[in-house]
Amino acid sequence: MQEMNREFIVPGALAVAEVRSGQYIGEIVEVNSPRAVFKVLAVLKHPEQGDLHHPYNPDVAMFHERRALSYTEKTNVLLRDLKPFEGEVPDYNVSLQEAVSAQIAALDRLMRWSARGLELLKELRKEYK
Repeated sequence: MQEMNREFIVPGALAVAEVRSGQYIGEIVEVNSPRAVFKVLAVLKHPEQGDLHHPYNPDVAMFHERRALSYTEKTNVLLRDLKPFEGEVPDYNVSLQEAVSAQIAALDRLMRWSARGLELLKELRKEYK
């Protein structure tokens, strides 16, 4: 596998980071190989809810609530989980609302798909008798 160019990983650079199933735009504050201190500036993808080891299973021992990282919250990120970011950083609160709305829309679509599939399967079950 080809090694990705990591020259952009310097203090002050903007990057996109994957952190606990969420995705954020932020600033690299400090680099301590193999990690960097990352300061959150905006949310691209809200973290997923539930047990990540058993996705889409509501009947787990602990259904996790995952909050998005806060504005200017600092977290350690593996260098491999950083990608360069170019462009204008959106307002944190606006980006957070958009990320939550996108997650809700995706779950709503999944619920509608599940309900429709369940309805069709119940009809098929009647035919199979």
